[in-house]
Amino acid sequence: MLKVVDGGKPEAQEQPPRPDPLADLALRARQGEDGAMRDLLRAIGQPLLAAVRAIAGRGAPDVEDIAQETMVAFVQALPAFRGECSVMHYASRIAVRTAMAARRRRLARETRADQLEDAPSSERYAASPGEEAWVARRRELLRTLLDELPPVQADTFALRIALGYSMQEVADATGAPINTVRSRVRLAKEALRRRIEEDPTLAELLGGEI
Repeated sequence: MLKVVDGGKPEAQEQPPRPDPLADLALRARQGEDGAMRDLLRAIGQPLLAAVRAIAGRGAPDVEDIAQETMVAFVQALPAFRGECSVMHYASRIAVRTAMAARRRRLARETRADQLEDAPSSERYAASPGEEAWVARRRELLRTLLDELPPVQADTFALRIALGYSMQEVADATGAPINTVRSRVRLAKEALRRRIEEDPTLAELLGGEI
């Protein structure tokens, strides 16, 4: 579940950096070694797909397309990678940005299509029965609220909440100081709380999750 909380296990103040198992492969791919890029994309493929699903929604019709778009974006961005974070964190940040942009494009298309329909919105978006449908509806609502945040806050918040990265991992992935990451997460949570307080329906659906 896309649980919007910032609790859990306390984070260690300092940890020795772990060796990046993909660093050497990424270096060889950047240098144009035969087969290295193919092996690198194979290594990150499933984690990137999982990241895309976390942002776009598992049932989104364009998940596979977004994953392919993410792969292309990763290949294009790899020459700029300087090893400040792990290859997987670098790729996950690209996945979050790509999926968020794709969601916004899809929502814009759906909004335009909705304007041409005669059916009232209550008929188009009738909730399905059962707990599974309720949970899915809350997940999608949270993703929609993320779309309303400034991009830098949304990216940071998605890495922290949707992908479960620690504050330090988010800092490494985004290249921002950890205090800046904390500030962005705090501002995002405050903005989402204000949005929920303005709409009793959102408060009913999400309860105290933010």
